[in-house]
Amino acid sequence: MEKPALFGGTPACAVPLPYGKHSIDAADMAAVAEALQSDFLTGGPKIDEAQRKLCAVTGAKYCVLVNSGTAALHIAALAAGIGAGDEVITTPITFAASANCILYCGGVPVFADIRPDTYNIDPGSVERLITPKTRAVVAVDFTGQAAELDALCALCEKHGLLLIEDAAHAIGTRYRGRPIGGLADMTAFSFHPVKSVTSGEGGAVTTNDEALYEKLLLYRTHGITRNRALMRHPDDAPWYNEQVVLGFNYRLSDIQAALLISQLQKLDRFVARRKEIVRKYDVAFSAIPQIQVQREIPESDTARHLYILRLRAAMLRCTRREFFDALYAENIHAQVHYLPVYYHSYYEQAGYPKGLCPHAESYYQEVLSLPLYYSLSDEDVENVIHAVRKLTAYYGR
Repeated sequence: MEKPALFGGTPACAVPLPYGKHSIDAADMAAVAEALQSDFLTGGPKIDEAQRKLCAVTGAKYCVLVNSGTAALHIAALAAGIGAGDEVITTPITFAASANCILYCGGVPVFADIRPDTYNIDPGSVERLITPKTRAVVAVDFTGQAAELDALCALCEKHGLLLIEDAAHAIGTRYRGRPIGGLADMTAFSFHPVKSVTSGEGGAVTTNDEALYEKLLLYRTHGITRNRALMRHPDDAPWYNEQVVLGFNYRLSDIQAALLISQLQKLDRFVARRKEIVRKYDVAFSAIPQIQVQREIPESDTARHLYILRLRAAMLRCTRREFFDALYAENIHAQVHYLPVYYHSYYEQAGYPKGLCPHAESYYQEVLSLPLYYSLSDEDVENVIHAVRKLTAYYGR
């Protein structure tokens, strides 16, 4: 049996491989340089251009660019009218922003459990948690796989709720042949550097609802408008504007928008490579009894952001932490996505107990995220597979 690097063997990878990494080329740098030489560093034509491009990619009628995925979720929650005491159902297996956006508005996050095989929110768990106080559902397309949108849309329609889709992981994913971004009432995206495309930092909300779109625009830019129809005291002076709601400075710069436009032109290529890597991982890891591979629903043609390795603890003579450390010694810098949101001390202090979502809590104890990004070479992929095979053979029962 080959000895793991942690115990004196040779590391599977010659250099460290992170779990995620951006891919920037000469065209991206040229686009940014051009924006830097333009008359607009912010508030200029690149914003509209990027928004039009995102509408083309997602099939949505409207798009509002913002400076982060968190800002996108926040203004979506504001546009949905979430206020003090309103309950909003979401998943605990997500980045904290999916729930924090509810708190920002004075609402109450309610956590539904996940499917134990897809790791996405379980519509049955959502339905059991709906009360007269429920206002909306924030469904996360975790790892890039679309949530069960048919069931969730039907639930929201039945109970008069808004569906906010957190697609921070899912740019390029399609559901029943239609691109993510035009299916929910509002869809939030993130363009953080580890996502499939990046603007450095950045995000967007897409929608097909004009009224929601107008609200999103207001909340993005301080709540200030030049639209006389929205003003209480309209004036035709060219300098006149009014703040009509309490908004925020969530604008994206033209520099970032230029990078995003360039990145979006390569989205199909980025997605295709990620799918290729996922297929190789799935084939290899499906043959290892100590590992569970994430199930994909047939409706989702997934542009995967994360690759989740789930360990079958009963079949291993090690803890998840020991496996993690052993991978690190093989130069595979894995990560864990995610700590259940209500495990965070802030939520604990707010009164959220452990035990709310048994499937989510079991999932958290057993998972690691492996390297998955466009520039990962075939050799890198084979080295990752080799390392996992080596460790499962060494620690396997």
